[in-house]
Amino acid sequence: MTGDIGRLAPAARAELIYRSARAGLEDRLWQIAIGRADAGVETAAEPASPRLLDLSKLVDALAADDRFAPQLTPGPVPSPTNTGPLNLGANATFAPAIEAAAARTGLAPAMLAAIVDAEAGRAADGRWDPGSRNPRSTATGLGQFLQSTWLGEARREGSWLHAVATERGWLGPSGAIRPEAQAALLALRTDPAASINAVADHAAANLARLRSAGIRTDDLASTAKAAYLAHHLGLGDAMRYLGRGLDDARAGRLLAAQVGSAAAARRIEAAASASQAHRNWLETYVARRIQPARFQTA
Repeated sequence: MTGDIGRLAPAARAELIYRSARAGLEDRLWQIAIGRADAGVETAAEPASPRLLDLSKLVDALAADDRFAPQLTPGPVPSPTNTGPLNLGANATFAPAIEAAAARTGLAPAMLAAIVDAEAGRAADGRWDPGSRNPRSTATGLGQFLQSTWLGEARREGSWLHAVATERGWLGPSGAIRPEAQAALLALRTDPAASINAVADHAAANLARLRSAGIRTDDLASTAKAAYLAHHLGLGDAMRYLGRGLDDARAGRLLAAQVGSAAAARRIEAAASASQAHRNWLETYVARRIQPARFQTA
């Protein structure tokens, strides 16, 4: 137990202690730790029952859950470089939304464009499809946000989506999402401006958390790669991937989800471990898809 707490930075450790002490929070934390998809959505009261918290699961859940990431500090997050006007080609219609979201968060527009380009489905002419959906998951929209991640962005104070949800009365007094509002909130994922703003806020919060964990980036390319890994893997897995690496069990599941079970088995056999096979695939994928320089005006 002490070892698990020691994995956290001092600020995150203090945050854990503070949040755990708050009245009634233990139940919500336990729901997160056991993977309840509806945690944070207001429901009818349930009878209380005693639980023994598994702190190692709780630490991992806090690292992976966006609601426990540090809030953005006032003012923009420093961008590694000023990329100038965007060059989006067939997707020029999305440039104003990307540039506005970049200016609001202080991130490079070309980095946001690269993340959207890697995530969104596209038409035959190369145009991004705001209504694209992943048939193997709940991922939807230009940012391919899962339902749980999108709802987490809406609950996280300081985000563009939280402001919209608050303005429209979709959040209850405790900050949880009203059940009757969940469908309308999730439908916003197909709105290009909403998805782009969520990509920007998600990237800014993830980069802040990665920096607080000692993961540094020094140029546009490495910053874009780190932001995308957190978007693609989730913050918890990205921190582990960029740190000590994913364990074989987790890496094998992720690889199979991306390339299929049979192809994953062949890659794992060739690489001698699931962790290395997944890293080989992901590094190749990121190098090919996350190229912010492609969206910079020459």
